[in-house]
Amino acid sequence: MREAGLRGFWRRNSLSIVVLAFFVFFWAGQAVAGWLSYNEMRIEHQLAPLNLTRYLSSSHFIEATSENWESEFLQMGLFVLLTVFLRQKGSAESNPMPEEEGEEDSGSAEHSIKSEPSAARQRPRRGLGRWLYEHSLSLAFFLLFFLAFVAHAISGASLENSERMAHNEPPQELLGFLASSQFWFESFQNWQSEFLAVGAIVLLSIWLRERGSSQSKPVDAPNEKTGG
Repeated sequence: MREAGLRGFWRRNSLSIVVLAFFVFFWAGQAVAGWLSYNEMRIEHQLAPLNLTRYLSSSHFIEATSENWESEFLQMGLFVLLTVFLRQKGSAESNPMPEEEGEEDSGSAEHSIKSEPSAARQRPRRGLGRWLYEHSLSLAFFLLFFLAFVAHAISGASLENSERMAHNEPPQELLGFLASSQFWFESFQNWQSEFLAVGAIVLLSIWLRERGSSQSKPVDAPNEKTGG
C-alpha cells in the first residue's frame, strides 16, 4: 500500500522535486546576476538602469534563457532518438546489444501488455494516434527545442537592435540576425557542450559506477555489460 500524505508524495516524487528546486534556484541566480550585469552595461552607455521586474521581460534575460534551453532540448531529443537505433557496448546509457536482447525480452507477451500504461492500451495498435504516442517523448523535446529556438532568435535580434541603437547604428531585421555569425556562435557554443556532456556519460558509464543510481550499471557488473 502506498504511503499517504506528504511523506508518500515526497518518496514518489523526490527526484523531480529536487531537480526542479535546483532549476529554480539557479535560474533565480541567473536572473539576479544578469540584472546586475545588464544594469552595469546600461550605466556605461548612460542609460537608466532597469528594476528586476522589467529586466525579467527584457530581451537580455529572455535571450540568455532561451539560448540555453534550446541546447538542452536539442540534446535530449536527439539522445532519445539516437538511442533507438545506435548502441554503445558497455554503456549504462545504451539499449542492450543484439546478443543481449534475448535476456531482456524474456517476459511473456501477456505480461508486456498488462504492464503497458493505460494511455497505450486505450490507443489503436496502428495509425497516426499510435505513432504519435510511440514517439511522444522525442517529439515533445523537439517541439520545446523549436519554441526555445524561436524565442532565442526573436529576443536575440531585439537585444542586438538595442545595442545598435545605443551606438547610433541602423536596426537589423530578424532574418539578418538569423544569418549572422553572432546568432550561430551563441547556438553552437551551447550545442557542442551539451553533446560533450552526453558523450561523457555514455563513455564514462562503461567503466565508472555510482551505487544506487539509475544512470549507472550495478557496481559489480562487468565493463562490457550494456545497460543498467
